[in-house]
Amino acid sequence: MSFGVLAGIVLVVGLILGVGFLSGRRVKDSSDFLSSGGKAGTFLVAGAMMGSLVGSQATMGTAQLSFQYGFSGWWFTLGCCLGCLALGLVYNRKLRESGCITELAIITREYGGASGALSSVLCSIGIFISVFSQVIACAGLISALVGTPLWAGALLSALLMGLYVIFGGSWGAGMGGIVKLLLLCSVSLMGLCLILYWSHGPRGLWNELDGLLTGTSLGMIRQTATGVPNIEDAGVLKAQFLSLTARGVAKDLSSGFSLLMGVLCTQSYAQAIWSGKSDRAARNGALISAFAAPFIGLGGVVIGFYMRSHYMLRAEAEALAAAGKALPDLPILESTIRAMPTFALDHFPALVAGIILGTLLITAVSGGAGLSFGMATILTRDILKRLSHRWDDPKRELMAVRTCIGGILLAAVAVTVSLPDSLINDFGFLSMGFRASVLFLPMTAALWLPGRIDGRVVLLSMILSPCAVLVAKLFALPGDPLLYGMAVSCIVCGAGYLMGRKKEPTDGSL
Repeated sequence: MSFGVLAGIVLVVGLILGVGFLSGRRVKDSSDFLSSGGKAGTFLVAGAMMGSLVGSQATMGTAQLSFQYGFSGWWFTLGCCLGCLALGLVYNRKLRESGCITELAIITREYGGASGALSSVLCSIGIFISVFSQVIACAGLISALVGTPLWAGALLSALLMGLYVIFGGSWGAGMGGIVKLLLLCSVSLMGLCLILYWSHGPRGLWNELDGLLTGTSLGMIRQTATGVPNIEDAGVLKAQFLSLTARGVAKDLSSGFSLLMGVLCTQSYAQAIWSGKSDRAARNGALISAFAAPFIGLGGVVIGFYMRSHYMLRAEAEALAAAGKALPDLPILESTIRAMPTFALDHFPALVAGIILGTLLITAVSGGAGLSFGMATILTRDILKRLSHRWDDPKRELMAVRTCIGGILLAAVAVTVSLPDSLINDFGFLSMGFRASVLFLPMTAALWLPGRIDGRVVLLSMILSPCAVLVAKLFALPGDPLLYGMAVSCIVCGAGYLMGRKKEPTDGSL
């Protein structure tokens, strides 16, 4: 790594961490730390939301998927957009009127202590899987850039995530998120404009892709090398790269639905809503996030297009050589996940490349930090404070949240270095499936239909719905496993609504 690249990375990371440290001076107690004391303006709400929402999947992951499937890679940020719209336009007022500061507190108040405790545990498990997934992405980027072993990259990732949020909490996440949002939008706009300039517009970019893949040896080796369908003619190329459902209508639409549910059922994003100083500030912050996410994703899509039309994968080169075919005169990309980092290193001056890579790094860092912050809030507010009133003191609560953040990140490092990537990816569905199947319908009913569903019915739904997600995944049932969990939750909660409520929780228990 050149000095210029390193200087750019250090500049961005130092800027973000400095903002987090300075924002810590505004934190006086747990209320300031957890929800900015309810004083955040529109841009702080947007920053807090985007800081957690737009992580490595929205940037490097979008470019990676677009490298193989074109516009189908846009679904992650489109799903984020739908989730933010629902938060801002539908759930905003109800969440703020609830008087709670965690989504699970809404569950506990409406359905009793047993439902609240179970949902706290299951949602914490789901969030934790997302946390160590972000640690994996961040550690991989650090290892690729610096050459450190995985354990060192994971430890450094956890340290950066802790520093990002542990001083300023909501203030730090919001202010750091604003800086990150500006950097990401700048990177996306710069990449988008330069690629269109280099390729002489969208038509030129498409012609480059067509000439490289349609009916060529590289286009016809895709299935063998990577399991992606071959490109026999222009019609197949259009179906693979210009369709939002190139991976299948059910799969891609389910991806968008999963993101929508995930945004609504994750503490970190609701926490940004609660931090707003008014309903209007919270709503507008969510709307800014809704419109910024797809724009950032579009930059990743175009970068994926460009890299596909100018690079080939190591696996493709090996497959061509094994088949006795001549190799195209193209640079070789080791893996699709390196599409965006390689684009920065190969096409920009060292300092600018470093700034871009620093932005990608802090994107993964902020995603893990925001999720660990949300999980720590759940553990403190919904579990620890129920076990002992000694944590009711605001300063003790602040200490407990910060300690939980540190413990969560250290546990994520331990998981990252002890489990192979394949195993982690196999169980990645638990994160989204647990959160949405457990929380969405009970929380929605608590906000719009209070007093109509018995807590024991909700408890049954929380037990059966994640089991349905697990069964669907293990037996490879058609469709997204989340849909099975949501169907079970809908059936159980719907039956509970029709039967009516039998017992009112009066003291936090059933």
